[in-house]
Amino acid sequence: MNVVNIGSSDEDNDAGARKWSRNASSDKVPPQTKSQTLPQQQQSSKATTPSVSDYQTLQFRSFWKAGSIVIGPTILSANTQDALEHARVHPKFLHSNATSHKWAFGAIAELLDNAVDEIHNGATFIKVDKIGVMKNNAPALLFQDDGGGMDPEGIRKCMSLGYSSKKGNTTIGQYGNGFKTSTMRLGADVIVFSRATRTSQVTQSIGLLSYTFLRRTGQDEVIVPMIDFDVSGNWAEAIIYTSQDDWSSNLRTILEWSPFATKEELLLQFDDIGAHGTKIIIYNLWLNDEGIYELNFDDDDEDIRLRDEAAHGSVANLHKKTIELQSHISYRLCYSLRAYVSMLYLRKFTNFSIILRGKPVEQFDIADELKHTEVVSYRPQQYSILREISVETKIGFIKEAPALSVSGFNVYHKNRLIRPFWKVTADGSSKGNGVVGVLEANFIEPAHDKQDFERSSQFIRLESRLKQMVAEYWKRHCHLVVLQVPGSKAHNMKKNLSVQTPVGPADNMQKQLPADQHNTGTLASFSGKMHIDQTIASHHSNFSAGSNKVVTSVDNAEPVPVDQICEENIQLFMRCEEYMQRETELKQTITGLEKQLNDKKKRLCTYLYYALNQVNVLRIYYSCYNEEKSKGLKVELEADVDAIAPILPTLEELVPELSAGEDTPYGG
Repeated sequence: MNVVNIGSSDEDNDAGARKWSRNASSDKVPPQTKSQTLPQQQQSSKATTPSVSDYQTLQFRSFWKAGSIVIGPTILSANTQDALEHARVHPKFLHSNATSHKWAFGAIAELLDNAVDEIHNGATFIKVDKIGVMKNNAPALLFQDDGGGMDPEGIRKCMSLGYSSKKGNTTIGQYGNGFKTSTMRLGADVIVFSRATRTSQVTQSIGLLSYTFLRRTGQDEVIVPMIDFDVSGNWAEAIIYTSQDDWSSNLRTILEWSPFATKEELLLQFDDIGAHGTKIIIYNLWLNDEGIYELNFDDDDEDIRLRDEAAHGSVANLHKKTIELQSHISYRLCYSLRAYVSMLYLRKFTNFSIILRGKPVEQFDIADELKHTEVVSYRPQQYSILREISVETKIGFIKEAPALSVSGFNVYHKNRLIRPFWKVTADGSSKGNGVVGVLEANFIEPAHDKQDFERSSQFIRLESRLKQMVAEYWKRHCHLVVLQVPGSKAHNMKKNLSVQTPVGPADNMQKQLPADQHNTGTLASFSGKMHIDQTIASHHSNFSAGSNKVVTSVDNAEPVPVDQICEENIQLFMRCEEYMQRETELKQTITGLEKQLNDKKKRLCTYLYYALNQVNVLRIYYSCYNEEKSKGLKVELEADVDAIAPILPTLEELVPELSAGEDTPYGG
């Protein structure tokens, strides 16, 4: 069988490029291929599949457990006596390699990147859709583009690990590993159809990367059956590199382990590709731990969702504010592919579209919806000497601020979103709530799954700069939204002042503060004719990116810098919040004291019950003796009764049951 040596490297390909032809007697093979004849028992389709239990089948279909399943004995490849020994890539490596994608949408994004990189070859679209597998009508994932396509040499490079011909500064792919990791993360098997035109020759190539085939036939290394056709004429003519038997063996393997049963069905897949392009079909999609497909195609006919993540997004019996938060793009992109893809690329395409389940995805740039925006420049240190470069960050409040506490930076690399809503402020801190930024950081390298960045020194410096950026922006702009928070002390104060006779705002604020904490700043010197709403309106109208503008009161008082007013507003707001906290603490203290008082009353009542009971006992005891024999005792008893008599009215007031004649806990 003519198969791909999936472990080949870049150097092997560059040094081993050869010409290939359709001559059946030719012994030359295209680069990245290796002539290998499988053992006889593998070529027979009847005796190749070991028995597998139902439990193992379910485990095999779950991605995070598929790498630990052992299926049948390992079949060692036949090597001649003088054959050169080489390191093998075991099929388990396909699964281990795919675990770099913790998130299924990250794997889909890798395949979208490949299509976007084909724009320079004329690609105008990439279609992502669900299709049914012909053999069992199970769902499969389709990716189809109209890029330049892959010739026989190109498809073999695509199926090889670590080979990448993308060396430009604009292409997203760079590691030569994305196709293998992404397809194996989404499903156990993938079949690729590609049509390409090189010079005057038009070719059609088919390749099968099947984890199911490799594991169930017990292969000890990764092999990828492929077949090629020359369609320059009016028919599809097989391109044979070694022998007709090898070509036929590849075809039989593809038909046995793919969704297609005949050669004609395979060739029909090229009908809608056009003059050039590629079609990728991923089948045997992975299941979650409950045995349900990880990708959800049923909840929305125009979307693909992550089933486990979408379950957390249910809006049933949720608070209104929680529903609003879950409807925000920062939350929806976690489980909705349409939401995620809408933000996946920073710059909007002009002649390219991503079509998800029959409907084009509308690109979304959250920077267009920010308010009170600023553009902050940042110069990475490593470029300060060799080359001048400036990274511009657009920062502002989301339009829903301050109602929604969404914050963070959307960081792109070469137009591709790497970290969405990256929160650089400390958890639990209200500072920076509602502040969102967008930047393109091409000076740091993304991780292999393109869901994070390598933690280099440049990355750490960028993180520190973004923290500083948020702090500075919050200090200058928080008064624009913080004073508008419904229910806050500052908001209520503004509301109350707005309905009173216009007087100096600083005077009103001072009346609400203790005498020893009156504000002595600029606001205290304002005259009584300026309304609080006029002050806030002046902030909105006069504040801009510069900080030299000033605000004057209506009575032509001395101008005051906006920065000074902003700083005093922040201090007043923080003071109001401090008083609210102190008020809450005082209420808790009062509640505790009232509880202690009630406890003391209960203990006192218990003691008085006991004392009264003792008096009653003494009275009964006294009546049992002769008056002459107990004269001395009578004197003592009368003294006890006289001593307790003054507190009896208080006792009856504290314990109403005594007046009503009810039994006491110590009643005798």
